[in-house]
Amino acid sequence: MIFKSILFSRDGWVPNNSAIPVGLYLGVEPSERTDLAKAFEARFASHGWLPEWRDKIYDYDHYHSTAHEVLGMASGHATLALGGSAGFEIAVAAGDALMLPAGTGHRAVKQSRDFLAVGAYPVGQIWDICCVSPSQSMLDRISSLPPPEYDPVTGSRIYSP
Repeated sequence: MIFKSILFSRDGWVPNNSAIPVGLYLGVEPSERTDLAKAFEARFASHGWLPEWRDKIYDYDHYHSTAHEVLGMASGHATLALGGSAGFEIAVAAGDALMLPAGTGHRAVKQSRDFLAVGAYPVGQIWDICCVSPSQSMLDRISSLPPPEYDPVTGSRIYSP
């Protein structure tokens, strides 16, 4: 597995998260595995991140102000834009994962027909979808949301409350 972290600062209406980096995990699960969605769901749940959906990724810029998010790529491939207009695009494929701290702008630029992602969130966090410039209360909520206690992919402790 290859791990990369990326820290974004605010970009126009996209708040991003200047305290917690995005985590890109390449080759987490073998792409030839028969049920990657189930494997990601089990991995995330065992590390305190509750799987909530299986689907494609929205093709419009958005962020979450109430929860951190982890995405497990269960099939196909996609190009995702991260961080807003000054951010960049990344290619992901089956077996990869992406941890997005609250506030991180993201969207799908291209997705293969068979692309499927699993979305999960830390226990106790309820996700929202934001597509507008954040109010001060949203910015306060994002900055006060603690980092996740456990890494959703490796299970290592990353935050002690």
